[in-house]
Amino acid sequence: MQNRAGTPAADVTLRTAARELGLRPIELNLAVQTGRVHTVPGASGGPRRIPRAELERLREHPDVPESLLERARAVGAAEAAALLGISPHRFSRLARLGLFSPVTFYVNRYRSVVWLYLADELREFAVAGAEVLTGRLPHGMREELAAGADHRARCWRQRRVRELVGQAAGPWERAAAHAAVLPDAVLAEAVPDASERERLLAHRPRLAGAGGISDAVCEALNRLAPAQAEEEIQAHRALLGAELHTARTGERPKPRRHTTTGPERGRRHRAGPVRPHTPGGADATPSRAAPAAEAGASRRRWSLRRRRRGSEAPPTA
Repeated sequence: MQNRAGTPAADVTLRTAARELGLRPIELNLAVQTGRVHTVPGASGGPRRIPRAELERLREHPDVPESLLERARAVGAAEAAALLGISPHRFSRLARLGLFSPVTFYVNRYRSVVWLYLADELREFAVAGAEVLTGRLPHGMREELAAGADHRARCWRQRRVRELVGQAAGPWERAAAHAAVLPDAVLAEAVPDASERERLLAHRPRLAGAGGISDAVCEALNRLAPAQAEEEIQAHRALLGAELHTARTGERPKPRRHTTTGPERGRRHRAGPVRPHTPGGADATPSRAAPAAEAGASRRRWSLRRRRRGSEAPPTA
């Protein structure tokens, strides 16, 4: 893909990259979602894009796209059970207990949600979690299943939010990822400022789907996206609050220091008005100071005349 100047664009859409790599958009989207392919934010909050340099890096591998497909391959319950060497029924029980984290889902023609799992992660679990693949499940697990436990949606939410937080460009985007799985009433209580809620909505990420989302998927998302258990809600609410605090602190204007330059710099300012200096003292006013000065001068002249008369008197016999 080239820009108007005829030179290759610095980055391309996921659909263009999928076509150049010989992949379906949903396959490349899974590779991006799981961190196998690097992306950058789109302009003005648009969909994420793939740098041209990343495409060149992927093409350097001789086994692309096969190797990329295998590392990002998602399988359903039947194939997952075959990879683990267990029955589909046992796999379903382990998945409901939350031992496997779905990477995505789709809605079949019966409008049922079908969870998909990464084949790479299942192979790793076959080694690390072999003790629960055979034999009777522990008593606590059996009781949890009998009570109707199903943690698949919760595991998917946790995984998806973690992926979105890792891709986020800043605290507002990270906060929006946590807000995306909170019920509306909880979000309104956690973020009472309507303008902040609108900003979070503007940054709201897509939780599922590589292209257009069908009505059936939208309906499923409305059921699956909101957190259900109280401890899950409180965890996302706390993380939302922490990211909002970071976002607000980063945008708060720093206090400006007042600096004085020129002849007034360093001058001490007095708190009250300055009275004019008068000869009669600091508290004297012109109307009182003038008569006081004249009276003092008259007394001095009178004393001087008296001394002169005394010095001119005739000597006595």
